[in-house]
This record gives sequence, C-alpha cells and structure tokens, in this order.
Amino acid sequence: MSDGVPMPRPFEAALAELSERHRDEVLTAFAALEHAAEPVHEAQLLALRDATLRRSLQTLLRLLGRTLVPAGTNLWTSGYRDDVTTALTGEGWHPLPVADRAVLVLVLVHSVAIPRSQGALAGDSWTSAHPTSVEELTRYSLLPRTEVRAALARLRAAGLVQLVIERGRGPGATYVPGPQLHRLTPAARRRLQEELVLAAGPDTPLAAAIRARRTRHEEES
Repeated sequence: MSDGVPMPRPFEAALAELSERHRDEVLTAFAALEHAAEPVHEAQLLALRDATLRRSLQTLLRLLGRTLVPAGTNLWTSGYRDDVTTALTGEGWHPLPVADRAVLVLVLVHSVAIPRSQGALAGDSWTSAHPTSVEELTRYSLLPRTEVRAALARLRAAGLVQLVIERGRGPGATYVPGPQLHRLTPAARRRLQEELVLAAGPDTPLAAAIRARRTRHEEES
C-alpha cells in the first residue's frame, strides 16, 4: 500500500509472492467482490480469470472469514465462509430484526419456493420472475401493513429484496429476492432452501425427507 500505510497482515500473507501489478489485480477484484451490488463477471477482472491470481484472491478472502462464491456462469461474488456462519449463528447472532426476517421468508416462499414446487421455476437460483405483492405479504403475515412496508424498505436497502415494477398488474409494489442472496455459499443456499420447504410444505414428502436426513446427521455426529 502506498503513502507509507502498512498493509494489513492478511493482505501481506496472501499477496507476498505476487508482483506489484498482480497485487493490484487481486486487490481490485477483492474490492469489486466485496462492494458490488451484483455478482461480477470474470471477464471484468484478471484475478477472477487467472487461476493463480484467483487462488491468491481466495486465500485473502479466507483469511478475512470470507470466500469466493459462484453466482452463475462466469459470475462471482463473495460471502461468509460456512464455518464462520456456523460460529456466528451458534452464538445467537442475527443481523436482521424478527419482523424483517419474517417478511424476507415470505418473499422467498412466495417468489421462489412455491413457484419452484409448481414447476414454474427451475434451478436453485434466487432469480425469480414471480414477484410478491405487499397485499400477499400482509395477508399471510401477522404484522400490520405499516410494519410490512417498513421491513421491506429495510430489506431493500440491504439488497435482500428488490422492487419490481410490473406493467398491467395494477397499483401496488411487488418484490423478488435481492442480489445479496447470491452471497450465500452452496451449502448455506441449500440449508435456506430446505428451511423454505419446511415452512411452505411441512407435510410434503420432501419435507419428511429433509427431517429424516437431518435426524440421521444428528445421530451420526
């Protein structure tokens, strides 16, 4: 780092063997991954295309409790490592208020879980063409409409939901999952999807299979 400012130790450890140019490439990619609102295409950054530089980038992220997360074809973002997430949640850490979590779950259930169960949504992406209206969220929530709207505003600011303007649907805002959900690792995404199945269809065969698998895992561990 310039101007006599010492480089933090994790950066030194990850970048020590790189040339100055390659250090700059890794740091540029690190900043883009951590701060971009949407996943980054690897064509934009050498440190995502080059295997050696990508290893250095992954090393840097891991030293900071983060990891590279694939978010689609040639798309990347960063997120918490699974072991860090487990440690934080085990300590009772919840970054969102209860109302915000409840509204987020409803958006995920109605925009992702239900359409996927009906065959209208393929894959395991959070991208959805099935927005959820404020009316639907209010109907299936015990929260007052004003609290639902306030929670949606906070979730939107955090990038966890995004507003969709639909022509012909009539007045009223609709929402789909936001880009920050791409930061979930494959393991974290699978856990959340299982929770959505348990919430949306607790009596379905798939929910029974999830509970049985979790029981076996607990007995074996």
